[in-house]
Amino acid sequence: MKIATFNVNGISARLPALLRWLEESRPDVACLQELKAPQERFPEAAIRMAGYNPIWHGQMSWNGVAILTRGSARETQRGLPGDPEDLHSRYLEAETEGVIVGCLYLPNGNPAPGPKFTYKLKWLERFMARAADLVGSQQPVVLAGDYNVIPEDIDVYKPERWLNDALFRPEVRAAYRELLAQGWTDSLRQLNPGQRIFTFWDYFRNAYARDAGLRIDHLLLNPALAPRLRAAGVDREVRGREKASDHAPVWIELA
Repeated sequence: MKIATFNVNGISARLPALLRWLEESRPDVACLQELKAPQERFPEAAIRMAGYNPIWHGQMSWNGVAILTRGSARETQRGLPGDPEDLHSRYLEAETEGVIVGCLYLPNGNPAPGPKFTYKLKWLERFMARAADLVGSQQPVVLAGDYNVIPEDIDVYKPERWLNDALFRPEVRAAYRELLAQGWTDSLRQLNPGQRIFTFWDYFRNAYARDAGLRIDHLLLNPALAPRLRAAGVDREVRGREKASDHAPVWIELA
């Protein structure tokens, strides 16, 4: 079973690139972030023509998440509880082929400190509460998406330049460590210990060509699923194509 996560940075603008990647990579499950489209503008017909059943949670201009499955899927949760005033489309959860898949787009949080950073920390608390409910499940669970968290120094090209960024601030990194301490396995790091791997390259300053990247897209596995992990990687070449997203797809293969 192959599960992938891909921040598409606008599904309308990147649809041809997304469809090409789906045809090439053929994941069984694909979690998408930053749809940047309202619910009614999601390209359902094109996704179904590509062989996928979509569940999506859209939002005008910003955010938006989707779960595409080659098999049948049942939505289990939309959004996170704990803040009725939070209307951002950032979390979606579904069950497919016996696996619970959580797709998330964690807030960026910049500038920090500030209201956006406070929102990020509060959203993280709510997400961690949901993760705590799922981690001990006997059912396999994967939490996949754009976490907007750089976990360690090795996950950024020049750590000293990111010390005050909301993706790398101590509070955020500590929260990520606390999340892993619940019992989650960071799949890409698990299979690539000590290796510098990036999943995001900014559009500015020729970042991709210079390999000035970040690792902010993660797939976390609960103890019921982690023993099935066989491979993990990044489809880096997708980032180098014309009109590409600033993220590359990240994937895992499970026994």
